[in-house]
Amino acid sequence: MGRAAATDIAQEIRMRIASKGAVRIILAAAPSQSEMLTSLVRMPGIDWAKVTAFHMDEYIGLPPAAPQRFSVWLEHQFVRHVPLGAWHPILPDGDPSKAANSYAALLAELPIDIVCLGIGVNGHIAFNDPPVADFNDPKDVKIVRLDPTCRQQQIDDGCFENFLDVPQTAITLTIPRLLLGDRLFCVVPGGRKQRAVRDALYGPVLTDCPASILRRHPNFTLYLDPESSPDA
Repeated sequence: MGRAAATDIAQEIRMRIASKGAVRIILAAAPSQSEMLTSLVRMPGIDWAKVTAFHMDEYIGLPPAAPQRFSVWLEHQFVRHVPLGAWHPILPDGDPSKAANSYAALLAELPIDIVCLGIGVNGHIAFNDPPVADFNDPKDVKIVRLDPTCRQQQIDDGCFENFLDVPQTAITLTIPRLLLGDRLFCVVPGGRKQRAVRDALYGPVLTDCPASILRRHPNFTLYLDPESSPDA
């Protein structure tokens, strides 16, 4: 699944570089994306110097070098392995509200070509959990409080040892900001995601399952494995 997604993403990157000379991409940071990212760095024929990379969420309150920080995880998993033209991590230290506004401005400078995302066990995309998800959010980037299901997922994913260690707040790209990406690739492995995938594909399009809105994007591809597929 990860290799299949990486193959398609690589082809999209090559095609857009050939047609417009540069690519702007937003990446998700989670263990569910590891196989795809590992495969993507090995894909041939990509002029990474013409790629500008962003990511979609970050915890508030962790030390700058904490391995659980999504920017740190992505740097180890992906950024250090490819010669990107530019890499823009979310840096929430100091004034998170200012960081959110600055990141929104960076994103808005030019269109986003590609978004690589996943789906959480509660149906979240980025850190847009059901209690804070807004399909008509007026902001591009905002501060959110993480719900208990989302925080527990971070433990189940092996990112934290204890519930109380998981930060309660984060910066996230909003749902409208993610949907502005021209091409969306969504990689969702594992049996714990099966219900969320089912709701996203077959349930009503409601913020009870934020990922359900992805069905309305005109250029969206979903990658599942046998465990996450609701039709298995």
